[in-house]
Amino acid sequence: MQDLIVVYIAYVIAAGSPGPSNLAIMNVAMSRGRRPALALSAGVITMSTCWGLIAVTGISTLLVRYAHALTILKMAGGLYLLWLAWKAARSAAATDAPASRAVRSAVPLGALYRRGILMHLGNPKSVLAWVAIMSLGLKPGASPQMAVTAFGGCVLLGMSIFAGYAILFSTAPMVRGYARARRWIEASLAVFFTGAGSRLLFSR
Repeated sequence: MQDLIVVYIAYVIAAGSPGPSNLAIMNVAMSRGRRPALALSAGVITMSTCWGLIAVTGISTLLVRYAHALTILKMAGGLYLLWLAWKAARSAAATDAPASRAVRSAVPLGALYRRGILMHLGNPKSVLAWVAIMSLGLKPGASPQMAVTAFGGCVLLGMSIFAGYAILFSTAPMVRGYARARRWIEASLAVFFTGAGSRLLFSR
């Protein structure tokens, strides 16, 4: 039980800390509403669960051994984050009237779901984080039940965290705050995504 608690705490810190996925969920929740934000978070949850399965089943050792696979993922993820930065910068530069029309325009939920998957797919550090977290609780000789419990608990926590961001930031006070500070929020996102994308592209 103590090992599981350590795993869960580490996962909450890793998944709940500000990052590209969480900030994107917050932005979509404030600008487009709850359902679009939940669709985006569902994509993030799906890919996070896949990374967790890779880590738990040991396939992650192959990814670490074949560094070119991680390099390709890093480059793809970095370019995708730079594309998101460009979109955020363009939105920040737009006047409030066109931005309001853009906010009201319908965005297919499937497209937002795929965006969530791509954001997490392009971040190979996620699987390494899963490996580190699982290693805290899965000591040598740990039973399969222990692995399943640790993995399942983290998946449930991830669902609560990512969906929680979508629900919290789609509330009326958050939406009103976004309407007042839209351009500053979009500009900040552009800077953040540029930094995160550049870090993925140029980090060793």
